[in-house]
Amino acid sequence: MTQLVPEELIARQSPEAQAIIRLLLAKIAELEASINKTPQNSSLPPSSQHPHAKPLAKGRKSKNKRGAQPGHRKHERPLLPSEKCDETHPLKPAECRGCGARLKGSDPAPWRHQVWEMPEIRPQVIEYQRHRLGCQRCGTVTCAELPDGVPTGQAGPRLVAFTALLMGSFRQSKRKTALFLTEILHTPCSAGWVVKLQNQATTALRPTYDDLVARLPEQGRLNIDETPGKQGPLKTWLWAFVASGFTVFALRLTRKAEELYAHIGEEFAGVVGCDRAKMYCRLARVQWCWAHLKRDFQALVDSGDGQAKYLGHQLLHEVEAMFALWHRARDGTLSRHGFKSQMGIIRRNVEGLVLRGVFSGNRRLMGVCEALWRDRANLWTFVDVAGIEPTNNASERALRHAVIWRKLSFGTQSEAGSRFVETMLTVIETCRQQKLNAFDFIIQAVQAHRNGKKTPSLPIAA
Repeated sequence: MTQLVPEELIARQSPEAQAIIRLLLAKIAELEASINKTPQNSSLPPSSQHPHAKPLAKGRKSKNKRGAQPGHRKHERPLLPSEKCDETHPLKPAECRGCGARLKGSDPAPWRHQVWEMPEIRPQVIEYQRHRLGCQRCGTVTCAELPDGVPTGQAGPRLVAFTALLMGSFRQSKRKTALFLTEILHTPCSAGWVVKLQNQATTALRPTYDDLVARLPEQGRLNIDETPGKQGPLKTWLWAFVASGFTVFALRLTRKAEELYAHIGEEFAGVVGCDRAKMYCRLARVQWCWAHLKRDFQALVDSGDGQAKYLGHQLLHEVEAMFALWHRARDGTLSRHGFKSQMGIIRRNVEGLVLRGVFSGNRRLMGVCEALWRDRANLWTFVDVAGIEPTNNASERALRHAVIWRKLSFGTQSEAGSRFVETMLTVIETCRQQKLNAFDFIIQAVQAHRNGKKTPSLPIAA
């Protein structure tokens, strides 16, 4: 549509008419660009696109049927030793199925059939009888104190940990959690009591959370990303700080750089993998995510502008070559020296294409390419520094569970709810990274808090 009004025709109009025409054309171009946005050429989530609208996969469709293929190794549940079974029932036929004669004896190797069943779930209720005794001398009545570690409430550490995991890990609402505890675990529960148990878990785990936050500025590399959310009527942002051995989530009311520096410091000496958001610009060493850049280049291809389409294709070709080299270097089939040497060629090609876009005179290209050229050093940190990845996939994978939880719960309703979410997400993801049982760790933390002992810290991988 923008090509229907030639520049010569616009120039013949009055200055006021020219301004109006250019404003309308700019708005039309903006609307055209928004219509063409897809998860493949923008930051739109994959769930925003109907599955039938996705482009067909490249290559030939496999002729194999679904499921296991011929020669696939069968997976089956191994039988437990008979002595480990809770019940054993020997079954012997009474008579021959052929002639009807009575049968005697035992089979030395009977055909074993095992049935797995859930036991009836009954809560363990422990009663403490606190006697109140009166003094025969002064008449004062004294009541016995509860032992150390016994809560004044009615929930033990395992119940608190399990309730927290139902909401924080298995994404259940408070009402669904209360329903599960009542009908499956036979533990009378209400949504209000679930909130109390949630707050107890937050209090017990908060020292562990604070310890991990304090370790962020010491890390040599971090992947950072953020996603929007809600706290009641307020808009929030869930930050994810992913280190090599742990992950910290922070649910805040702002996306500004001040929140970033509050966690890692303004003088952070490590490398940060991130997208090209403005709040990361002041950091000393940054690696821009090439997965985001690839979508930006695809947007040039899909723009409909011939010049932008050509340059986008050229950049995508270099990106494919770059990822091929990176995969070989990561797998060990290409040495670090060989990787850096071959990446030098790709680096010169990409920067040459970006510089061509800067001086193209095409507004669609100039805006993208000027930003890339100005901070082009952020494109190649993974080449210069070993151990840095070219994408920000680590933080995006960490956020995936949180995003699904947000879509199911529509966010939090209070400050206490936000602290519970960031604390639980941090503990669950860190336990996953370190291959620890999150349930066991939360039980230990709750028990230590009730005993007045130091909350256990999550070990940090080297």
